[in-house]
Amino acid sequence: MTYRFLLLASLLVSSVAAAQAPQQPSDPIADQLFPPELVMQYSQEISLTDEQSKAVREEILKAQPKFMDMQLDMQAERGKLVLLLKARPVDESAVLVEVDKVLDRERAIKKTQLSLLVRIKNQLTAAQQDKLMALRRTPS
Repeated sequence: MTYRFLLLASLLVSSVAAAQAPQQPSDPIADQLFPPELVMQYSQEISLTDEQSKAVREEILKAQPKFMDMQLDMQAERGKLVLLLKARPVDESAVLVEVDKVLDRERAIKKTQLSLLVRIKNQLTAAQQDKLMALRRTPS
């Protein structure tokens, strides 16, 4: 279970970290959401209640199996795509069909990630959200 949480956290951190990198333009979507590790890291500073903490954890636990299944499915589809691309000559129509499958999997993962982040945000009060935004902007 810890492995799944770390996998989920790394997925979420990578998308948010990419948005926060100084050399890259800001991601207006990621700027409005809070990854679970950020919420939990600053739980005392934002006065997260036990009820809110439990709700965030429950959302993470509900999402973990979905993420794992979707990641495995996407890896399988990517493997098929790689095999198609190794052929000489490459069957372009088969590659395009397979890339659609890979992109469908990626879309499903991103949609599930966004859904999780929205549910976490909805657990927070406006004051807690404002505090997290300020804490996120402050260098560690």
